[in-house]
Amino acid sequence: MKAIDRVLAAREKDRPKITDYIDNVFTDFFQQKGDMLGKEDASIYGGIALFQGRPVTVIGHRKGNDVNENITCNFGMPGPEGYRKALRLMKQAEKFGRPIITFVDTPGAYPGLEAEAYGISQAISGNLAAMSSLKVPVITIVTGEGSSGGALGLAVANRVYMLENAVYSVLSPEGFASILWSDSSRRDEAAEAMKLTAQDLFDFGVIDGIIPERGLYIRVSNVIASALKELDEMSGEELAQERFEKFRSFDEGFLQKGTSARMENV
Repeated sequence: MKAIDRVLAAREKDRPKITDYIDNVFTDFFQQKGDMLGKEDASIYGGIALFQGRPVTVIGHRKGNDVNENITCNFGMPGPEGYRKALRLMKQAEKFGRPIITFVDTPGAYPGLEAEAYGISQAISGNLAAMSSLKVPVITIVTGEGSSGGALGLAVANRVYMLENAVYSVLSPEGFASILWSDSSRRDEAAEAMKLTAQDLFDFGVIDGIIPERGLYIRVSNVIASALKELDEMSGEELAQERFEKFRSFDEGFLQKGTSARMENV
């Protein structure tokens, strides 16, 4: 399967959404809204739920299931209010000792003038800084598109997994081709060069595992349960330090070297 095929699969409108994962993996979900400063941003969806009877905080990008929801959710492109809401929920989770599970599926943060005016770059960078020091387990699953800082703003985690047909990259292949070659039609070539598939990123050690999509919700539940069991052995300080060191290790030499690992079914 070519890289561009994975990109197109990740963008399929019928792929499971954050609401599907909440309905099938968690119970007793209670939605929380607002950043306590500005408007409600529907493109970030989150709240408190139970995972196998344990309280957790669940946060994810929301694209919507039809045209009206797509528009309401800005096609999964959050503004600064969305990232500030996510940070509010994460800090609350830390206060009460709840693990945080995030689901990433976004073409990127909203690039409009209003988002810039109201501090989108500060909101995302604030999340990156705060997530690096959270003293509770953080688990991220990239379920579809994981593009740019808009994805990373929910993905500074102790454990990062990708669905087998998800992609994770600094920008879209079309954007990459436009910048590098001034020709967006070369997106297929760009997708290959970007190394954005789950297999590529697992080989480089950027993610911790690949989740096959057959029997998806059971597999996602098993991955979360296994990761929590491991992370529960660490103190809050150890969790924060491990997370910090994990992301600091992604230097150029590390990425160039890669690994000899191959796909694991988790």
